[in-house]
Amino acid sequence: MKVSLSWLKTYVPVEMKVADLADALTMAGLEVDSLTDRFDYLNTVVVSRVTAVSPHPNADKLRLCKVDTGSRTLDVVCGAPNVRESMLVPCALQGTTLPDGTVIREGVIRKAVSEAMLCSAIELGLGPDAAGIMELDEHQTVGTPLNKALDLSDPVIEIDLTPNRPDCLSIIGIAREAAAIQGKTISRPEIHLEEAGGSIADHTSVSVLNPELCPRYAARLLLDVTVGPSPFWLQDRLTSVGLKPINNIVDITNFVMMETGQPLHAFDFDRLAGNKIVVRTPKPGETLTTLDGKPRQLDPEMLMICDAERPVAIGGVMGGENSEIEPDTTRVLLESACFDPISIRKTAKKLGLGTDASHRFERGVDPDGTRFAIDRAAQLIAEIAGGTLVSGTIDEDARPAGNRQIPLNIRDLNRRLGTGLDAASVSNYLSAIEFRVRQQSDEVLMVEPPSFRVDVSRFEDLSEEVARLYGYNNIATTFPAIPAEAVTRSAPLAAREQIRNLLTGFGFNEAITYSFVNPLSGDRLQLKADDPRRRTVPLLNPLSEDQAVMRTTLAPGLLETMKRNLSVQNRTLRLFEMGKVFFKADRDDAQPDEQEMLAGLWTGNRVDASWLSKEIPCEFFDLKGVVEGLLVALDIADIAFTRLLPEHCDYTRPGYSARILAGGREIGIIGEIHPAVLKSYDLKQTAYMFELNLDNVTPLIPRKKTARPIPKFPSTSRDVTLIVDTETETQSILNNIERQNEELVESLILFDVYEGEPIPAGRKSISFRITYRSLTETLEDERVNTLHQTISSRLIKEFNATLPA
Repeated sequence: MKVSLSWLKTYVPVEMKVADLADALTMAGLEVDSLTDRFDYLNTVVVSRVTAVSPHPNADKLRLCKVDTGSRTLDVVCGAPNVRESMLVPCALQGTTLPDGTVIREGVIRKAVSEAMLCSAIELGLGPDAAGIMELDEHQTVGTPLNKALDLSDPVIEIDLTPNRPDCLSIIGIAREAAAIQGKTISRPEIHLEEAGGSIADHTSVSVLNPELCPRYAARLLLDVTVGPSPFWLQDRLTSVGLKPINNIVDITNFVMMETGQPLHAFDFDRLAGNKIVVRTPKPGETLTTLDGKPRQLDPEMLMICDAERPVAIGGVMGGENSEIEPDTTRVLLESACFDPISIRKTAKKLGLGTDASHRFERGVDPDGTRFAIDRAAQLIAEIAGGTLVSGTIDEDARPAGNRQIPLNIRDLNRRLGTGLDAASVSNYLSAIEFRVRQQSDEVLMVEPPSFRVDVSRFEDLSEEVARLYGYNNIATTFPAIPAEAVTRSAPLAAREQIRNLLTGFGFNEAITYSFVNPLSGDRLQLKADDPRRRTVPLLNPLSEDQAVMRTTLAPGLLETMKRNLSVQNRTLRLFEMGKVFFKADRDDAQPDEQEMLAGLWTGNRVDASWLSKEIPCEFFDLKGVVEGLLVALDIADIAFTRLLPEHCDYTRPGYSARILAGGREIGIIGEIHPAVLKSYDLKQTAYMFELNLDNVTPLIPRKKTARPIPKFPSTSRDVTLIVDTETETQSILNNIERQNEELVESLILFDVYEGEPIPAGRKSISFRITYRSLTETLEDERVNTLHQTISSRLIKEFNATLPA
């Protein structure tokens, strides 16, 4: 909703700064999106003096002008009959965008260069005069922007309204809020109607066949109107809020809609069959071509405005071509109605046709405002278009009489809001926005909302009105009482829940498998004879031979789950499981040793197949990224991945496996499942798995959260490429940089690894990007280059590295 300050001031005095008004409206629940001056485009239109005028050599009606703009003299081709030497004129410089959308650029007119444009009042949107160039007073200073020279300023406030505030979809509605903020009262336009021409009942009639969809319909008739351009003041009002003038009749209906919030429609009365209006739903097969020229297939649930034969408008949405106002229209039937919001919303959505009218009707208009709006429009048409107003108004009102009084208990209100308001203050706040308030007792007010507040129906609504008028920022901040005996969850339980949420966020699904596994699981996993995971605990009474021992690793359960999924063609899996594993104690009569473990498995594609992406198989680094993301999200420090030697690989593939370290301590492994292990489980698809010992991970999770401000100084990065031995671990180089604790090094990233020509055999090229940042200053290149050179030199020395040729 756009509101120009000049229009707003016609209904309420605005004595505060417009920026303060915008802030106050926002705090009152009407969020202001922007505040702009609609005359800003005149910044590049400057007061200029015509210093010379000569005939155009190739056009009789054009003149060649020399124009002094204060900073330089321009050549301008002008066709205005009143241009002459020494006159002061507005000159639009290159880049200026005029109200009609014209962008001023240098051009050639009949082989003569024109570097700017001398403008008339109508071209600048400052008046109706189009006969010649706008002539300025001699006291103006050459070079001054026109908006400053003429003191033109009209701020436009754009408000992002919530759907429950249809009352503010009008200038008067915003004026009401501004008046309440300032403690003022609004003044509505006075209506004086001069009726003549007999009774409207002698000319037309209105039949509402679906009153549940149209509870109120009002109509007025005007004769002998003259359709033409609107006066400048009317066009200017519409332009100020972003509407395009069309003709005086349509412009008046749009003006009144913006003024009151009540959409209106004007029919060419002579094009209505039978000179009557029938409000009904469409008959089977009926269609209507709307004002935008598109044929619309009508739904049986839509509400139509019809004449005696056919539909002439989609109720509350858009009129039809068959009854629109045309240049030769002389008789106009005005419509002002109240429609069912749900019906209008469904109709607009089904047709894909959103209009200013439907935007208001689907939120709810003031049912008592239909008469005021139609009388206001009738008065303006009679004044501007010279029409004769037929006596009387047709007003079909099917609304049931009802009592909208709401009891408001002051004690409950204060308890709800956390305030200490008395009944008098609450009454004043509500009365300021035209609520009727009657004191029933010391603690209870009876409140009747005005008809335009269709969103207010209960105590909670009144509480919100009082809160926003009192000021949200005036309500003291309070905190709920927290019992001192509140018990927090244990660290292991909290860690499990956090890990579960994180892995679910990474796209993994939690699996819960049996704690009992096949006694041959150690053989299937290729575990060595002395591996602790072969110390299984047998069950005295197993459920089956395949579940005869307690598990010592989570891997068998996940591999069995993978097998079952592949058997039903579910080939992309991301699974994780948290649970206990059990190791046989040294003594037969002792309880097993238990450890809390976390395992994850990824097989299939990197992302699910879709039109957006190709099927790319997942790989080791996909799962490694998940583990890194998990540990980083848990705030575990000093995370490292180091090569798992072939002799230490069991169920993972040598060369595609790694140890996971935190603080120098091993907390798990990650790698590709060994092909032999896959074969033992009858799996024919590559898979990757990680296992973490949660008993070792949980103590590393910090109990307290720390935060630091976002750096306000920019970062800078440098790349370094080293040629090192193939066996050199990249992680060791990263660790070397991090161990120096250089405060300016913010982050490290490996972005390239290469082996092959021209790199010598047994060597590889690795490239890092080091990001530097200071928390206290902007880094200079010289300082960064010196530090970067120091780091590079140290790496070359410690890792027997060379630089690329």
